[in-house]
This record gives sequence, C-alpha cells and structure tokens, in this order.
Amino acid sequence: MNILTPELLIMAYQQGYFPMAERNGETYWHSPDPRAVIPLDGVRIARSLRRTIAKGVYETRINTAFQEVVTACSVRKETWISPEIIDAYTYLHELSFAHSVEAWHNDELVGGLYGVAIGGAFFGESMFATMNDASKVAFVRLVEHLRKQGFILLDSQYLNDHIESLGGIEIPRSEYMSRLEVAIHLPCTF
Repeated sequence: MNILTPELLIMAYQQGYFPMAERNGETYWHSPDPRAVIPLDGVRIARSLRRTIAKGVYETRINTAFQEVVTACSVRKETWISPEIIDAYTYLHELSFAHSVEAWHNDELVGGLYGVAIGGAFFGESMFATMNDASKVAFVRLVEHLRKQGFILLDSQYLNDHIESLGGIEIPRSEYMSRLEVAIHLPCTF
C-alpha cells in the first residue's frame, strides 16, 4: 500500500517538504536549509544551448509521457525514486498536480523533467537525458511555460553544479517559506 497519498504529498509541498527514498526502499521527508531555487528571471542559458534550441534539434512536449519521464529519471546508479514514488507521482499527474516536460528526437523520448505544481510554485523533482542537452532544452521550455502562466517560484530542492549552471541559488529556509506561502496561493494553472 502506498502511503504517499496525493493529500499527504500536496500538504507536504505546501509546508516545504518533499519525499526521497533511500536504498533500503524507505521514504524520508526532506526540507533543506538552505533551499535551492532557480529565480525565473535569473535563468542562465549557455550559448551552446541557445544554438541547440535555435537548430530545432529537439521537439518539446508537455505531459505526453509523464510516467516514462519519471521512470527514466529513476534509472541511474543511485536513485531516490522508488517504485512507490513513481506510483505516487503518476497518480498526482492523473490529478493534474504533477507534470512533465519532454524532449523528443525523431519521435523518441530522449530527455525531460518532472515536478509538482501548486498555485504559482513549481517543485522540480528530477531530469534525465540520453542525448546531449535534451534535459536542458526541456528545462528552458519549462521556464518559458512557467513565466507565461505567472509562476513565481521554481524550487530545485538541493543545489548541485548542474542546477547552479542553470542559475540556481541557495536561500535560507525562512526566506523560502515566505516565498512559498505567497506562491502556493496564486491562481496559476500549469
């Protein structure tokens, strides 16, 4: 039985928490301090990525292969995405809270990302790529979409080199919670 019900997940995100599974299969709740966010007006797009986008190497789509994206994100040596998490987020997707942005090449899924949207907050969960820059192209499409829809918070949870290269920064948990409180009450739709 999956204890990660949609109600529990939504409530957790609204309070600054998100789940991650450990190798033993147990799920733990995280709320890091500092918290990593990517300011929507501070996204960095490398020149080489701009060229890739301009060439139209990838077609981007939204919400056409959600479960495939989550599954592909889980296929790595060390993963926090358990079968329970895949099931829970697939159900959240069916309820229109979880979303995917995908990169396609010759009708093959080659990259993408997924996350949860509540109000004007998008909680990025994971990304994958099997071709160069595919997940980054999906990320740029996500940012364009969030801006267009009036979102104000893009949560990336933990800062790593990849997130930092895209414009990610760390903010104190108290500041994150203030931003979150405003964002989740906005009347945005993904």
